[in-house]
Amino acid sequence: MTVATMQLGVCLVYAVITWAVRLNPAKLFGLQMPERQDVPRVTGGDLIKSIPLAFCAAGAHAATVFALGGDPLFGQIVKSAEPVLAAIVGTVFYAKAPSFYKVCCLPIIVGGVAFASLKRGTDGSYSLKFDATALIFGMLANAFAAFKGENTRLMSDKGVAQRYGGVGNQFAVTQIVGFFILLPIMFVTEGEKFGTFVEMLKTKSSLQYNLIMSGLCFYIYNELATYTLQVTGAVTASVANTAKRVIVMVYMAAVTGTALTEEQKLGSGIAISGVLLYSLIDDLLKPKKKTD
Repeated sequence: MTVATMQLGVCLVYAVITWAVRLNPAKLFGLQMPERQDVPRVTGGDLIKSIPLAFCAAGAHAATVFALGGDPLFGQIVKSAEPVLAAIVGTVFYAKAPSFYKVCCLPIIVGGVAFASLKRGTDGSYSLKFDATALIFGMLANAFAAFKGENTRLMSDKGVAQRYGGVGNQFAVTQIVGFFILLPIMFVTEGEKFGTFVEMLKTKSSLQYNLIMSGLCFYIYNELATYTLQVTGAVTASVANTAKRVIVMVYMAAVTGTALTEEQKLGSGIAISGVLLYSLIDDLLKPKKKTD
């Protein structure tokens, strides 16, 4: 929890720096000129309206950090099941049920994650065996991330959107509010260890580097994902997001030195393919317009 909170603290510092220099360099990664980013003119009421979105964003971030504290590879497989939670949350809380075709894709995703949980015993038989930490917190992260409707609900208020002055500011404020949400939770759960953490932070350059870089990469990645969706459209972004999951899993396997089992390879392949199909199926099966 301390690491997750301090990562959002890095996001806070980065956001303040962009406001101080009045420049957001994010678009440089897309080989475009950076854009101006002024301090948002939000009111206290705007910040209160931002709390639900910030709470969900902070919860998704913290739960993801916890999930990677278990089996990181299996955690990534579980994270690929996010559309399942998104479908449930969208139906229950936002009255936006997925199409029939999307619903048909959900068993593929669930089946892939379930297959990745299978382990073969010495006698050749299979049984369910998975990392409980990665599964529980991965699904919790998916649940928090599924409340994306809060972003639409917040920015649908034209006054709020105008005072934020753009996606960059809205994302920055969300991360800052999320930091202050996690801060008391951090002190309640791990407050007695905070002094030890500070001493480690002072003396260990590896901790300094990893904490700063993970916070920066988290911030820039999410901001770039928003810009990508605006520029490319939903279909291209869905394909890129699916490819991202594969790249991350391969990279993590190389870094951790842990090879995927045959069951995990096949199961993750099925789940990720299901996610891709879920993202594209409505466009693929959309009836063609008749031309005169």
